Amino acid sequence: MSIVDQFKEIPTTCISDALNGLDNMDAAIKPLKEEYRVAGRALTVKMPVGDNLVVLKAIREAQPGDVLVIDAKGDTYRAIAGDFILGMAQTLGIEGVIVDGVIRDIIGAKMLNYPVFCKGTTIAASGKAGEGAINIPISCGGVTVQPGDIVVGDADGVVVIPRSMEEKILKMSLEKVDKDRERAEKVSGNKEEVIAYLDKFLS
Repeated sequence: MSIVDQFKEIPTTCISDALNGLDNMDAAIKPLKEEYRVAGRALTVKMPVGDNLVVLKAIREAQPGDVLVIDAKGDTYRAIAGDFILGMAQTLGIEGVIVDGVIRDIIGAKMLNYPVFCKGTTIAASGKAGEGAINIPISCGGVTVQPGDIVVGDADGVVVIPRSMEEKILKMSLEKVDKDRERAEKVSGNKEEVIAYLDKFLS
């Protein structure tokens, strides 16, 4: 199983804990549907506010399994894409879209059942003047994202795993999953264990 596939099975909360909470995107960037989950290597996109031609270029150049991570400067007035463009990304095998910005055509976008993580929806479309760049370091949701970093998103938000740390963070994340499961099993329905656990922190 590839390292990306292994991260797909791990909650973002556990990955965040392994990273000491330092690589979480802005909490406002959330999935369109709570059940959406995405994991893959970042194809980074830096776009000017209100100009999404570079997003189309990224969709054309992306490989199946990539995740588009788009720095739209947090703009919430103009959409970086609507259901038509998102549908093209889905058709070409792009794993999902994460943007520090907004989309439009919310009903149609949800009908795609395609993992999109954004700050919300708007009405206005972007123009296509042609500025922007792909596969360069960007800032998305307050976090630095390098091309090829692993990004993981679920109902709790989005976390970035720097490529240089991915093996270490995978190991620590899996250990956190096991620790959380064991803790939950130990205290579930057991008043004495609950009290002992609380007293450990409060004494």
